[in-house]
Amino acid sequence: MDLLRISAFSEHGNGGNPAGVAFVETMPTEAEMLKTAAEVGYSETAFLTQTDKGWRVRYFAPETEVPFCGHATIASGAALGARFGAGTYALELNDANITVDAEQTGSNGWGAALQSPETWSKSAPEDLTKPVLAAFGLNQDDLDPRLPLRIANAGASHLVIGLASRATLAGMSYPFDEVKAIMADAGLTTISLIWAENDSRFHARNPFAVGGVYEDPATGAAAAAFGGYLRDIGWLKDGGTIEILQGQDMGAPSALMVKISPTKGESVRVSGGTHVIE
Repeated sequence: MDLLRISAFSEHGNGGNPAGVAFVETMPTEAEMLKTAAEVGYSETAFLTQTDKGWRVRYFAPETEVPFCGHATIASGAALGARFGAGTYALELNDANITVDAEQTGSNGWGAALQSPETWSKSAPEDLTKPVLAAFGLNQDDLDPRLPLRIANAGASHLVIGLASRATLAGMSYPFDEVKAIMADAGLTTISLIWAENDSRFHARNPFAVGGVYEDPATGAAAAAFGGYLRDIGWLKDGGTIEILQGQDMGAPSALMVKISPTKGESVRVSGGTHVIE
């Protein structure tokens, strides 16, 4: 196993969300991958093995496997680029086939852009939103009515909560074990708390309790799902590009660029910079 540590969605070599990228000859057992992910200690580690059609990829958090992880895909794209050169790489996930583009951004730097699985979203049921809002200490006055409570998916499911103020986002706190149990029961990968600075720039915080992590500093899978969500609610009915700023309240500022086509359900493109963690 050749294990790398790469921070994804970082800016100028700072911030971002660290991920493990493990190149393997054959895919290890689930127990071995869970053990490695726990030893690495990041929110996710991607395991890659080469196939005739590209690369088979599986993603593991310290406590569970996840079907799709955006920041670990961006980190994998950077690792593939550094090893094999710039280009488009085909990735086979558990439930989807996607691509990641690797592009050199400097003498030693790499950026990457993933093309997500197809997207969908639906209204979140009250028996989910009511206990979640209570756990986060939120009421209707804290919510942005332009961003309705919905479950959004682009390979993994996320509960989107639009907030009315940046201060409410900055003050996020929640009981870890209680929210972890709610997320597990609902099949959620993260909870996406979002504040809209304007029509194209958003600030996000993403609890990942179900994976054993209090909060992610950058969440590519949630960014892709949020892009599809915006399209579904008519915010970007003609498509477009948005920027998501995340990790600022953790001291790990991250930037995610999300490009959305106008066609409902289509894949979303998420891109960002990376840096190697020595």
